[in-house]
Amino acid sequence: MTDIHATAPARVIFAQLSRFITVAMTRLGLPEADAAIVGRLMSEAELQGSDGHGVIRLLPYARRIRAGGLNLRPNIKVVQERPGMALLDGDNGMGHLVMQRAAELAIEKARHCGIAWVGSRFSNHAGPASLYARMPMAHDMIGLYFAVGNANHLPPWGGLDMLLSTNPIAVAVPAGEEPPVVLDMATTVAAYGKVKAKAQRGEMMPPGWMIDRLGQPLLDPKRAEEGFLMPIGGYKGYGLSLIVGLLAGTLNGAAMGSGVIDFNHDDTTTTNTGQAVMAIDLSAFGEVTGFKARVDQLVRELRGSERMPGVDRIWLPGEQSHERRAANERDGMALPPVLLQQLDAFARDMGIPTLQAT
Repeated sequence: MTDIHATAPARVIFAQLSRFITVAMTRLGLPEADAAIVGRLMSEAELQGSDGHGVIRLLPYARRIRAGGLNLRPNIKVVQERPGMALLDGDNGMGHLVMQRAAELAIEKARHCGIAWVGSRFSNHAGPASLYARMPMAHDMIGLYFAVGNANHLPPWGGLDMLLSTNPIAVAVPAGEEPPVVLDMATTVAAYGKVKAKAQRGEMMPPGWMIDRLGQPLLDPKRAEEGFLMPIGGYKGYGLSLIVGLLAGTLNGAAMGSGVIDFNHDDTTTTNTGQAVMAIDLSAFGEVTGFKARVDQLVRELRGSERMPGVDRIWLPGEQSHERRAANERDGMALPPVLLQQLDAFARDMGIPTLQAT
């Protein structure tokens, strides 16, 4: 084992990264059990290739915690409930804790009702949407996740005032022999976390991610605050962002529109982030193995369909993430040198061991 240095790329295995984040969160004041949950989920984000939602978020989380903007010992509780639904109040706790509880409750209720919806308010940023959509799959269920983003980067179609966010949606469908079908997408062309990751690596953004207030392409991620993200599919993406926000935010009594707090610049104000998890029990609709076999059949039909010239492979949603997960489990996760420098400085400041490379 050698210390990570920023002079060359290095790879970190899952257990090491999870432990590092857990120790950091414990030192910041989270109870050890809660810190372990956050450490595991942040590392799972990195493992599946969601680099904009992985360990890159540790320093902003720490900044908010130190500023008093997060409740380190929240009372996450059900405030509304019926057999097939519940509403959680996250008490301004770490979003990972609130959303894991929401997913667990949705799974539990779906076992009895066949389908269940659990919304949350007074939560916080919780990482990539697919983390929570995937949780029901372990119980032979389809999972869905909706969220209001933690900063507005999108104006209404034709406008300039940024009143909407990336408002992500994820759907995870289990298969049999094939990888699960997992759609995880922002309602903007790119999630803002990807913009941050580009800036971290010193890379430019491709055309189509952002425009400036004159409608010109904005390619430098370090100038992101001069413009706004573009919705997917033009006005249709704007509409989808609005609907996701109504379901995950407004329905739950959480922030939407001008009520959304930009957690990139405000570390003290409660964000009142809204999210929702839905679980659908496959057994409520028929025989589980039969459903999975039909998913396998459809996946193979799509993948094996005729391709356009120059296309090597037709991908299904989630397949590339599935392959990255397998590669990262085998080889370790590569972290950018600049990020490694920041993590080393953070560890020294916190008085905890630096992250180690294999």
